[in-house]
Amino acid sequence: MTPIMLELLLRSLWETVLMTVASGVISLVAGLPLGLALVVTARGGIAENLWINRGLGAVINGFRSVPFIILLVALIPLTRLIVGTALGTWAAIVPLAIAATPYYARIAEVSLREVDRGLIDAVRAMGGNRWTIISEVLVPEALPGIVAGFTVTLVTLIGASAMAGAIGAGGLGDLAIRYGYQRFETSVMIAVVAVLIVLVCGIQWFGDRLVAKLDRR
Repeated sequence: MTPIMLELLLRSLWETVLMTVASGVISLVAGLPLGLALVVTARGGIAENLWINRGLGAVINGFRSVPFIILLVALIPLTRLIVGTALGTWAAIVPLAIAATPYYARIAEVSLREVDRGLIDAVRAMGGNRWTIISEVLVPEALPGIVAGFTVTLVTLIGASAMAGAIGAGGLGDLAIRYGYQRFETSVMIAVVAVLIVLVCGIQWFGDRLVAKLDRR
């Protein structure tokens, strides 16, 4: 691989990491509260409200049912409104974050639902309010699952960011398409695949180690 191609590979790697981390953080900040809302408003929840629960669930399911490549195109007007352009790394963060948020919300919901109901009832019996139950029981007890789910979300975002490269988002996907596929540069394609494998394995390894430290069972 030539020095120029190596420089392009490193720049594309940085763009992929930027897209993944930025959209991942947004999905965490927005998705976790959504997951909590689904759990606490469910039947038998600490703030039961089936109307809110079903409405919120329907919206989340609606976004999750749209294939990412279609969502990517459909959100171009919104992306232009927020970022000022529909091309480039920063523009790709908008659809990536919107796609990842409902996905992570459902993963967080599953982890939160697994919290022992007896702990919640015990805190209630001691006079704990809803916020106390959420901050002292639900989130701490579900934290290993929440972190594991976030790790899966980051790995999924890496694949989605590569797909976003097909419409000019930059990153490793864009490099693989423009140089590896369109210019028949097999070495570039192999290098991109190798970097993606290392990146995914690294994120998964770090996430697994963190979950192991947080798991108190």
